[in-house]
Amino acid sequence: MKQIRITGGNTLSGVINISGAKNSAVALVPASLLSDDIVTIDNVPNISDIDALNEILMWLGATVKREDGTMIIDSSSIVNKEIPENISKKLRASYYFMSALLGKYKHVEMYFPGGCNIGSRPIDQTLKAFRLLGAKIIEKNNKYTIDAERLVGNNIYLDMPSVGATINTLLVSVKAEGKTVIENAAKEPEIVSVATFLNNMGANIQGAGTSRITIYGVTKLHGCYTEVIPDRIEAGTYLIAGALIGKDLTIKNIIPQHIESLMTKLIEMGFDLQITKDSVTISHIDNIRPANIKTLGYPGFPTDLQQPITTLLCMANGESVLEETIYENRFNNVIYLEQMGANIEF
Repeated sequence: MKQIRITGGNTLSGVINISGAKNSAVALVPASLLSDDIVTIDNVPNISDIDALNEILMWLGATVKREDGTMIIDSSSIVNKEIPENISKKLRASYYFMSALLGKYKHVEMYFPGGCNIGSRPIDQTLKAFRLLGAKIIEKNNKYTIDAERLVGNNIYLDMPSVGATINTLLVSVKAEGKTVIENAAKEPEIVSVATFLNNMGANIQGAGTSRITIYGVTKLHGCYTEVIPDRIEAGTYLIAGALIGKDLTIKNIIPQHIESLMTKLIEMGFDLQITKDSVTISHIDNIRPANIKTLGYPGFPTDLQQPITTLLCMANGESVLEETIYENRFNNVIYLEQMGANIEF
C-alpha cells in the first residue's frame, strides 16, 4: 500500500481484539526447526513478516500448513542449505534461522538480515555468543558461513540486554553440550514465550524473564503446541489512539502486565483506565497532563511505543520531555508532526 488516506475528527469506540505478537511469532517460527517432529503454533498474526519466514521454511524444505492463524510445521525433511540474500533481507528476524540451523546442524550459510531503518542494528552480540559456544565465523560480501565441530556451553555476558541476541543465544545453545549461562539477558515477554516453547519441546531453560538465563543442553527436541502471546505493542498503540480520540474504547485479548509501563504513564497524564484481567478501556480527556518518558528495555517504556506517544504528548497541556535510548532514528516522525503544527525541540 503506497498511500493511506485518513479523515480525522472521528471518535473511536467499541472493542478491539489484539492479535498475536509479531516479535514473539517471528522467533517461534524459526525456533520450530530445532524440533525433530511436528510443532503447532497458534494465534500467529497474518503479517508480511510471517509470509517471509514461511518462504524461508519452504526454501529449506519444511512442510507448512497455515490456516486461521495456526501454523503446523514439519521440519523433519529440511535441507540445510544456503539462505539467499533475496529472502533473508526481507526482515530482521531471518537471523533467528542462523542460530536455529547452527544449533541443530553445527553449520549455517546465510546473508545478513534486513529490517526497519530505525538505526544501527548490529548482530555483534549474537556472533559473540556463537564464538563463545565454539563456532567459527567467516563473513564475506555480506554472507555469513558459520561452522562448529562442537557447540559447548559457556558463560555469555551480553554487552547490552538485546532481545535478538538473547533469543539467538537461546536457540543455538539448547542443543549445545553442558551448561550455558546468559548474563545481562533481555527480560521481554517474547523471551519468556520462546523459552516456554523450547521447554515444551524438551529443552531445559531456567530464568527466562530475568537478567540471568541458564540453559542445560539436550540432544533431542520433540513436537509440541504453543500459542503466540498477545501483541503488547499493538495493544499499546491502540490504547494511545484511544487516549487521543477514544470514548469507552476497549482493548481486549491482552496481558495488562505487559503494557504496565505505558498504563502507568497514561494514569500519570490523567487518564482513567478500567483494567480487567485481559482488557483495558480508555476515553479521551480534555486536560491531558504532560509527562517525562525515557525508553528502556522491558519492563521499562518500550521504544516501539515512543513514536505513538510522542503524538499524544503534543496534545498535553504543558511541556513534556521524551528521551530515546535504544534507536537513534526513532525521531524521524517529528518533522511530520511539526508540519501539522506540533511544537517540538531537540
